[in-house]
Amino acid sequence: MTENQQKSSNLVLYSVVGILLIGLAALTFMWSAKRSELNQCQNDNIILKSDMEGMNKMLEGYVGGLSNDLKTDFKNMLDTYDRLIEMDRSKADSLNKQKAQISQLLTQLNTNKKLSARELFNLKKENEVLRSIMRGYVKQIDSLNTLNIKLTSVLDETTTKLTETTNERDTYKQDAEQKSEQLKKGAKLQAYGFNSEALRMKLNNTTEPTTKAKNAVQMRASFTIGENQIASTGKKAVYLQIIAPSGAILQNKANHVMETETGQQAFSDKKDIDYNNQAIDLTIYYDLKGQEVEKGNFKVKIYCEGQLIGTDSFTLK
Repeated sequence: MTENQQKSSNLVLYSVVGILLIGLAALTFMWSAKRSELNQCQNDNIILKSDMEGMNKMLEGYVGGLSNDLKTDFKNMLDTYDRLIEMDRSKADSLNKQKAQISQLLTQLNTNKKLSARELFNLKKENEVLRSIMRGYVKQIDSLNTLNIKLTSVLDETTTKLTETTNERDTYKQDAEQKSEQLKKGAKLQAYGFNSEALRMKLNNTTEPTTKAKNAVQMRASFTIGENQIASTGKKAVYLQIIAPSGAILQNKANHVMETETGQQAFSDKKDIDYNNQAIDLTIYYDLKGQEVEKGNFKVKIYCEGQLIGTDSFTLK
């Protein structure tokens, strides 16, 4: 090897060594920087862990309440699913699957007494998802809203507002029903001044009152329907019901049936009137048409708009 070649070879070697030394220095610098970052992260982690422990201590009171509320809510949800299964057995498999998830979370709450605030907040999120799923099943199964389920949760502030609104609604509804009932009672017509009797036929084909059952061909009830300024006006049907001593209702036609507050009842005869809130005198006749009449006490009842508005009686010998 010549002297020039030897110098060239040494120059290459020196260059390679220099590059390696520069690379080593760069790696050393990068390693030192990363180690510094790692140490800083470890220090930050220690600080964050300390802060988290402090935060958990600060939230201990709230965490305990949240844990109890979650337990109550999960139990309510299990109870709701049991009732939904009773209503629709066809969905029992999917409903039981949801129950299993809820039971698992409830077990986690009961067995781990030292859950952190973060863990409880995660459980709360799962609770909200499960309740949303449950609402969907309720909407499917309880489409008529006949099931009184515990959809609300003690975790929701809305529960209190909803309860207050419901109570106010029920109060208004009850008040409206009471006023409606009072108005209904006040608007009820009253019949008074009764004169109820049987009639016999005279030789001149006119009738006169009789107290003998064997002579009776007609019965009538005369009375007055009183003034009532809050009652509705217009056409009204007034029904006469005559009850024989045996308890049978005197009736010529089987289709003579009226609707009353106590259900359908037979009536003897009726008369239509045009009521204008003023007192009106009225007589309703019942033609026996050859019916044999019992001896004894006959009861007379007058109905209007489904309500009993007056009673009377008379006796035949």
